Amino acid sequence: MHDWREQYAQKIVTADEAVKHIQSGQRVVLGHACAAPPAIVSALAARAPELRNVEIDHMVVMEPLPFSQPGMERSFRLNGMFLGAPTRDHVRDGRATFTPCFFSEVPRLFRERILPIDAVILQVTPPDAEGYCSLGLSADFTLAATECAPMVLAQVNSLLPHTNGARIHLDRITAIVEADAPIPEVAVPKVGEVEMQIGRHVATLVEDGATLQIGIGALPEAALRCLGGKKDLGIHSEMFSDGVVALAEAGVITNRRKTLHADKFIATFLMGTRRLYDWAHNNPALEMHPVDYVNDPCVIGRHDRMVSLNSALQVDLYGQVNAEMIGHRQFSGVGGQVDFLRGASRSRGGRGIIALASTASRGTISRICATLDAGAAVTTSRQDVHFVVTEYGVAELRGKTLQQRAEALISIAHPDFRAGLWRALEA
Repeated sequence: MHDWREQYAQKIVTADEAVKHIQSGQRVVLGHACAAPPAIVSALAARAPELRNVEIDHMVVMEPLPFSQPGMERSFRLNGMFLGAPTRDHVRDGRATFTPCFFSEVPRLFRERILPIDAVILQVTPPDAEGYCSLGLSADFTLAATECAPMVLAQVNSLLPHTNGARIHLDRITAIVEADAPIPEVAVPKVGEVEMQIGRHVATLVEDGATLQIGIGALPEAALRCLGGKKDLGIHSEMFSDGVVALAEAGVITNRRKTLHADKFIATFLMGTRRLYDWAHNNPALEMHPVDYVNDPCVIGRHDRMVSLNSALQVDLYGQVNAEMIGHRQFSGVGGQVDFLRGASRSRGGRGIIALASTASRGTISRICATLDAGAAVTTSRQDVHFVVTEYGVAELRGKTLQQRAEALISIAHPDFRAGLWRALEA
């Protein structure tokens, strides 16, 4: 009936057959977050005895990967552009590497062959009537990888939500592995009183009709819970999770007053629970776009009242932000923080917010600090931050002198550490 059906049938292979396309010394891009194909990953790892020096490039990994387990060193090497719990220890132990970069620039690394790639392994939905497979929950750099890689090995998973926007035609797929698998879920985080107090302060900075960039975790969840009284909010965000769905169903997020992509939720990837995935499936109000579009500061800045909410590990008294390192140890990555803070700066009425608890390690370390940890990178410059929020209040940094910045930041530090911060400032 449809020309693509015969083509589809001819490309179906087992996972073991699919990974025979991959050879020693090649660079393989792993589908981002929920786009990682478990059947193909397992089959590729099983080829370890016969492969050498295969680089696996990735960002967010939802579950532990076999490629950097002890004994795999000669066969595979993970190269992360963002780290999380399943990968950061591998970098610390020398079994994997880390490449700093903005999330928005990853597609360019592939297209300009700064990181030339040989293959991409990913999950897609079954094809539609025209032979296109949706990329589901991850458009981000995954679409660019499919356009650049000579080999595209796709796990077709009927449990993957079909979303509008990023898609790939069967013509671009080298081999198809039909294998349904549950989509990894991220539980709704527990939110304590500290997070709720931060959320209440953040809510004072969000006007009716604002467009939000908001991530995942206890602080974003708390902020969303505090926005119930707002009207006609919009979403243009690198990613979002279940909390956005709750506000959409409550009529708080309508996207009606967005000055770009009105009436649409725009994201580059999603992760959360089944509730989010069911909401996203065939939702005409949701569009998934590549990260070099969604995270482009010029695109972000076209939204009036753009509010960017991100977190950090430390903020020093200049307003410099460390969001990715604990001392010399790489903990996460830049992601889209700088992209969205700069986009919010371009926005008419835009606000860039860094929110964080005032202390870490059960109250023994101040996150507002005189200087960043020795060895830690500056993720976001002092020029890019508008507001810093802790449970003790809001410090506005725009237009402030160095002295005024420091005074504002000390005022929202934990009271136990303020005297020490004043001494450091006056030294």
